[in-house]
Amino acid sequence: MTTTTPRPARHRSLGDHTWQADAVCQSTEYNPVDPEIFFPDPDEIDKITAAKALCRQCPVRRTCLDAALEGNDAHGIRGGLTEEERGPLHTKIVHRLDYSRVNDTVAAGRDIHLTTVERTAVVHAAYSHGLTTQRLAWLLKVTEEHAKKLYREHRHALGHRDLNQPETDNTPSEAGGGHLGRDDFGTAA
Repeated sequence: MTTTTPRPARHRSLGDHTWQADAVCQSTEYNPVDPEIFFPDPDEIDKITAAKALCRQCPVRRTCLDAALEGNDAHGIRGGLTEEERGPLHTKIVHRLDYSRVNDTVAAGRDIHLTTVERTAVVHAAYSHGLTTQRLAWLLKVTEEHAKKLYREHRHALGHRDLNQPETDNTPSEAGGGHLGRDDFGTAA
């Protein structure tokens, strides 16, 4: 029995379009593809079916979908989804929090497309790991002054979070004769 290890996510760098060379939809001498099948009218079921069949075979389908969502490309079939199928994803993309993208940015310094939520997570991770403001500025492609402001805001938010925590009494209950019971523990979040 052979086991396979999943490949780490390969996120598209800023301005990187090299992934398109691996796309199945690229027409070649040996694989002629009519680009028009990726821009069907809603009632052209045969074109939609043919385009989606090509997308299912594509090694860069996820990257294509990410590029369409990050670039707010609402036309045609991209990443195996029609315009209508991508519609809800376009509205949700700003809330995406993919920790592999955050880790790629913090650990490897990769220039990848980050949502606002992911950028906040980068600030948190950089602060937690003690990265300098210069490094944070470089990671997020902002000025050092802006990086200092992000760290100040983060420290402020952490302070407010700590202030809003309810005080708890960690002493054992007297009713159980010094033994802790089920009701002495909080619930898991």
